[in-house]
Amino acid sequence: MNPSASLRWPRTLFARLTVILFVGLASAQALSFWLTRTERDQTMTNVMMGYIEREVASSVALLDHLPADERAQWLPRLARRSYEFILGPGITGGPLDAQLSARVAQSIADGIGTRYPLTVNSAPGDRERLQVHLKLSDGTPLTIDMRPMSGAPLSRWLVLVMLLQLAVLVACCWFAVRLATRPLHKLAEAADTLGPDLKAARLPEDGPSEVARAARAFNSMQDRIAMYMTERMQILAAISHDLQTPITRMRLRVDTMESEAESVKLRQDLQEMEALVKEGVTYARTLHGATEVPLRIDPDALFDSLVCDYVDADQAVSLQGHFGAPLMTRPQALRRIVGNLVDNALKFGDSAQIDVAASPDGHATIAVSDRGPGIPAESLEAVFQPFYRLEASRNRSTGGTGLGLAIARQLALAMDATLSLHNRVGGGLEARLTLKNLH
Repeated sequence: MNPSASLRWPRTLFARLTVILFVGLASAQALSFWLTRTERDQTMTNVMMGYIEREVASSVALLDHLPADERAQWLPRLARRSYEFILGPGITGGPLDAQLSARVAQSIADGIGTRYPLTVNSAPGDRERLQVHLKLSDGTPLTIDMRPMSGAPLSRWLVLVMLLQLAVLVACCWFAVRLATRPLHKLAEAADTLGPDLKAARLPEDGPSEVARAARAFNSMQDRIAMYMTERMQILAAISHDLQTPITRMRLRVDTMESEAESVKLRQDLQEMEALVKEGVTYARTLHGATEVPLRIDPDALFDSLVCDYVDADQAVSLQGHFGAPLMTRPQALRRIVGNLVDNALKFGDSAQIDVAASPDGHATIAVSDRGPGIPAESLEAVFQPFYRLEASRNRSTGGTGLGLAIARQLALAMDATLSLHNRVGGGLEARLTLKNLH
């Protein structure tokens, strides 16, 4: 598509439908006005031709019967808006070159041309003008100076009426399009609010049949997705529960093994299996992040406590910046997200720095940075997928399960927040969490 064309064409369906309807209705209104005015002008011209034929013939007959010394007194009385009489030869000019003048000349010829031979010529001037020359019975020259009118002038209030009609068209187009697109807007809002908790408001199943059908389909889709998600969590929870028993038995058998080297390897494998099962269940239960009730908390105290826990465990974690105001958020979900990000930074960078800041528009940013190997640019989004692993830096030896970032992203979505990764200049990774509408 041509970029310039896309700039001129509205992007929203509401604006596009409004423009299409308004242009169509305005064009139809303009065409109707033009046709009406053209027919009106033609009718008025036909009426005027008959009027001129009768009036001019009567006026010429009257002047012909009046005494010569009284004719000049009658000239102003016989004059009309479009013509006047002149006792004299008038002015000479070229042949007629306008269709309306030719029709006027023909009407006059039809009315008086049989009794008074006449000649017609155009007259110079800014407007269309012609003169008809003839001689009365006594030989006196008479000139009819004509200024034909193409139609009746427009009324002064017509412009106001047209503007009022235009305003009515705009209002009707806006109302019609708004009525048609409102269900789509509600459907889009419902789809946007369908987060990991799958508890978005149900759409009302009323209105036109097409809208009601779409609402029923969307509500049914929500129910099916909720059922599938519940079944997934139940399956993972059942697997975790059922695996606990054989893992425990395997641990007991490992403890009785004679080979210390083999028992250490098997014990490490069992720990990885247990961690993987627990993380899988945690990922499935991230619905808790959306069901947790938002609370007004002191974020500075929360992050200070979080950093102190890591420092007490002899971990290189530091905190920069402060909020200076309470925030409305889900504290357990927020603590879990930041904890996962700090754990990743410690695994692959040996240290983590937390930078917090609040903006006047009610947003807050938490950035967790490290100086580890970073992530290739093409994999910055892929690492949020469950069980995705980077072979170069994330392997089994690090103890990771490939679910930490997936869990953090799920919890961020449940909190209506955004979580993104960025490679740092000079090496390292920054995980940036942006919380919205906190006041």
